[in-house]
Amino acid sequence: MKKPLLLFVFLISYCLSSQVLVINELDPDTPSTDTAEFIELKSQTPNFSTDGYILVFFNGSSSGGDASYMTIDLDGYVTDNNGLLVLGGLEVSPYPQVLLAESVIQNGADAVGIYQANTWDFPVGTLATQTNLIDALVYDTNDADDTALMALLGETNQYNDNGTNSNLKSIQRFVDGMGVETYSAATPTPRRENDGSGIEIIPIYISVQESQYNEGDSFDITFTTDNTVVSDVSFTFSLENEGFDGSDYSGNINLTIPTGQTSITTTITLVDDTLDEGDEVIQIHFENLVEPVVAGNNFIEVRVVDNDFTMAAWGTPINPTNGLVQGTQPNDYYDSLDGLSDLALRQALEDLIADPNVVRAQTYADVIDILLEADQNPENSNQVWLVYSEEGRAKLDIQSGSSNTGKWNREHTFPRSRGGFNDIEADEFANGIDNFWTTEVDSLRHANSDAHAIRAADALENSSRGNQHYGQYVGPSGTLGSFRGDVARSVLFLEIRYNGLEIVDGFPSTTGQLGDLTTLLDWHRNDPPDDYEMNRNNVVYNWQKNRNPFIDHPLLVEYIWGNNVGGIWNQTLSLEDESLNMVSIYPNPTDGRVYIQTTNVVDKIEVFSIEGKRISQFENIDNYIDLEVPAGIYIMKMMVNDKVIIRKILKE
Repeated sequence: MKKPLLLFVFLISYCLSSQVLVINELDPDTPSTDTAEFIELKSQTPNFSTDGYILVFFNGSSSGGDASYMTIDLDGYVTDNNGLLVLGGLEVSPYPQVLLAESVIQNGADAVGIYQANTWDFPVGTLATQTNLIDALVYDTNDADDTALMALLGETNQYNDNGTNSNLKSIQRFVDGMGVETYSAATPTPRRENDGSGIEIIPIYISVQESQYNEGDSFDITFTTDNTVVSDVSFTFSLENEGFDGSDYSGNINLTIPTGQTSITTTITLVDDTLDEGDEVIQIHFENLVEPVVAGNNFIEVRVVDNDFTMAAWGTPINPTNGLVQGTQPNDYYDSLDGLSDLALRQALEDLIADPNVVRAQTYADVIDILLEADQNPENSNQVWLVYSEEGRAKLDIQSGSSNTGKWNREHTFPRSRGGFNDIEADEFANGIDNFWTTEVDSLRHANSDAHAIRAADALENSSRGNQHYGQYVGPSGTLGSFRGDVARSVLFLEIRYNGLEIVDGFPSTTGQLGDLTTLLDWHRNDPPDDYEMNRNNVVYNWQKNRNPFIDHPLLVEYIWGNNVGGIWNQTLSLEDESLNMVSIYPNPTDGRVYIQTTNVVDKIEVFSIEGKRISQFENIDNYIDLEVPAGIYIMKMMVNDKVIIRKILKE
């Protein structure tokens, strides 16, 4: 009876050893950070080309249906001297040979398989299969067994990661002396054999003291190993990334860690040129490491702040100017509206801004490029101006991962969940200004990428606003409200531009409706368009070939929703009233003296506390007033040609 048993063991061992590529380790869930997840493959022989193989990940949830959700092409990769190939997040250490995006490996119950196939054989939603399957692993993180998924892949076991914040684990493959393969959870060992055997690697780690420097600064970069090196370790690193190149710095990039040492340091000096290149990001990365020397970490980013930014001639929304930026529309752009009223006027507006023969729709990714120009901070060309939080933020700080602290992103003033529109796969690609979709008034989906109603916003504040109606949401605590008229005009624009959207009183729950109309009309009247908003209108017009008419002609709002509904619109008759909006006050915030800029005569100014109590009054005004009041927020009521104009101001 012993001979058949030995033959059986031999056959098992032979089948396993003949497997050219296997899943050696998987960490699908790192509770402290999803950027440290990885999968490690092992080849039967070292330095094995993985051309012709793919990795397919399957979703075992009820909604996933045991079908594929991600496929990775392994063409072009080679396993290392130990036969290992690690694909993982940027915080995997040593650094993975193949970098994966953040949070792409699902927790389980799920599966991953190696196939000798092409990526197009597994479009998203392909049911798990054994066809061309080389190896598979069904796994979970304290989930019930997915027996259906195991059956589809021909597996009899599902393995549990079972890691915690204080005790990180991965699912690891072990082979005993008889060639029997098992999997168990243990402390992660990326780029190292799970049993401690194999050729020992020498990771080198990059460290720098600060993550941001100014042009002209010098800083040190230190390269460190875990243990003293037994022979000289020479290597080259690079700082180059996009526009940052060798002309932007000086310093030695060819280094050697001497025998018996653990580190080497080099000093880099940043060139302070006179070019306005914008802020740039250095990526410190290795270029020519030779095994067993490997990257412990890599592509360490350091920001270089450009001190050669430019300033616009016009002010920010909290320090607005008027009349410096002119609309770029043709002279006859609004002629079709003259002489119309009520529904006919509304229809003519719709025909103008939703004309399918002229108007263009861009992708949601293109909107980023639009905002970089349209929402540029007038006081610093390297920043965007953030709606709601009323401040500049570096253009480089756009949110690209799950972390949103200190980042900015795209804010829909008409929330997508309330509008009933969303993006599609094609929206993920920035195609540029000359590539666009034809669009019309019924193309509601294109509201998702309509830049007239998308603003650069602090990512945390965007999250705080959520999908609240205006009136429920009034901005951060202490806001000056410089955004209120802007967002009012943006959502009123959307009502005319797209069938299916409506601005109504109250806080409705009906999809397609947004509130509160009364609040938004008040915001529009008390925060009229300024040069910043006019410039923004011009930029968006250049891309989309339509304008927000409520910026060019603020009084149109009254003829559609407000006090002049039913009245006949005429551009020339409206000019005198519109000129009343051409009043700006600055600086704001102020330390006391407030200048008034207007082409009209200011008859009287009254200053009220935020509670509505009158504090002071000014008459016979020249071009400024002095506020002798404590620090705080105040309301300025200005009488101009028998009209009342309201402005909010902050006394510091």
